[in-house]
Amino acid sequence: MTTQVKHYIDGEFTTGKGERVITVTNPANNLPIAEVRCASDDEVHGAIASAKAAFQSWKEVPVSERARVMLRYQALLKEHHDELATILAKETGKTFEDAKGDVWRGIEVAEHACNIASLLMGETVENVARKIDTYSYTQPLGVCAGITPFNFPAMIPLWMFPLAIACGNTFVLKPSEQDPMTPQRLAELFEQAGAPKGVLQVVHGDKSAVDILLTHPDIKAISFVGSVGVGQYVYKTGTDNLKRVQAFAGAKNHCVIMPDANKQQVINNLVGASVGAAGQRCMAISVAVFVGAAKEWIPELKEALAKVRPGLWDDKEAGYGPLISPAAKARVLKLIAQGKAEGAECLLDGSDFTVAGYESGNWVGPTMFDKVTTDMSIYKEEIFGPVLCCMEVDELEDAIELVNKSPYGNGTSIFTASGAAARKYQHEIEVGQVGINVPIPVPLPFFSFTGWKGSFYGDQHAYGKQAIRFFTETKTITCRWFEDDIPHGPNMTIALR
Repeated sequence: MTTQVKHYIDGEFTTGKGERVITVTNPANNLPIAEVRCASDDEVHGAIASAKAAFQSWKEVPVSERARVMLRYQALLKEHHDELATILAKETGKTFEDAKGDVWRGIEVAEHACNIASLLMGETVENVARKIDTYSYTQPLGVCAGITPFNFPAMIPLWMFPLAIACGNTFVLKPSEQDPMTPQRLAELFEQAGAPKGVLQVVHGDKSAVDILLTHPDIKAISFVGSVGVGQYVYKTGTDNLKRVQAFAGAKNHCVIMPDANKQQVINNLVGASVGAAGQRCMAISVAVFVGAAKEWIPELKEALAKVRPGLWDDKEAGYGPLISPAAKARVLKLIAQGKAEGAECLLDGSDFTVAGYESGNWVGPTMFDKVTTDMSIYKEEIFGPVLCCMEVDELEDAIELVNKSPYGNGTSIFTASGAAARKYQHEIEVGQVGINVPIPVPLPFFSFTGWKGSFYGDQHAYGKQAIRFFTETKTITCRWFEDDIPHGPNMTIALR
């Protein structure tokens, strides 16, 4: 019997009234594990109305009380960490260890939200003019919304709603319909933490639900993570409807390997960063750029990748799990075939990989190309699979030029023993997140997730100080108290005196 995924609307968990029913499958064998009935348009409108009503009281709750809700929530998330990871692993196919990492990176943001009082502090200056003081407050926007992808069903929702709600907003979450059970459990724990009715809403659905969120006049801000095309659509539609939007879109992340780097560290890190989570990370390293003599390490990298074995979520020896869906697998296989046809040298081909007893799963083995050029499909497109493209250049300057020509700017890394090379790279590279001897430079939540160029549309990024600015307005007060013994004539100018 499959699980019935529920919506969380107006403080109640309901099965939904929409006509479309989506089947959630186990990516390892594509058998049903749950189903979700999409929310009807009326239910989405109802969720927004409930959130708007709840905002009127929630915004007046003292910041210390909002922080206590977050303290209880992060404690519950830690208590149920392994349970959440198990749910997540079963519906995404991630290995248990990888699923635990997904949950933990979300918990870190919930922890950050516990410090909301300090994060919301305004500014003040006394005597900006004679007897006049100016000070500012940060105040919530209203109803905010989040649209999240399949690849991190715990972490990315937790990037969004804890900080937004801690700021005093209410929130409508539209998770991916491919793995909705994890977000449902996040909502259940949030209710258990003492969040008032209506502060968080969770609606499951498809494009019709997204379009309502993007156009509804009561939604003030939208946070989105997903593909390039959808990200552009979300940003344009949301901003055309006068909303704040932060849209995290595609990526093509390069790792530059200098010949003075530690070879074994490079190989170990490249293996995990390229095929970990089946390559379904927006920060995955999909291009390795070998500088000069470092290209001699490519055969050893191939040997290390060939040892990685995909498997089931509870297989402790598995390096990663299946892709999320048959459609995702078909797309990756198509790009692998295009790479071969366009002249890349396929050193390792995982196209025909299967797991015994689970042959109908969405499996792709580790795949590695050499002699990749910038005009090839496997370079131009985000593969989102366990595929590593190797490129060779002569000098560091050539690597910097190569990376900077990419339309994406999500993440990059350099492996080197030279401080001068690292300094040059971090200064000249046109990418928002840079790792130095760190392959996947995802910042901790007191910084912000700062993709550039075609990887991000908007002004303020996720979590950290930028998220606080995204989810709040600044109110500035200029104040003077008259004293009876000080006569004043009219001031006919804009200047303060």
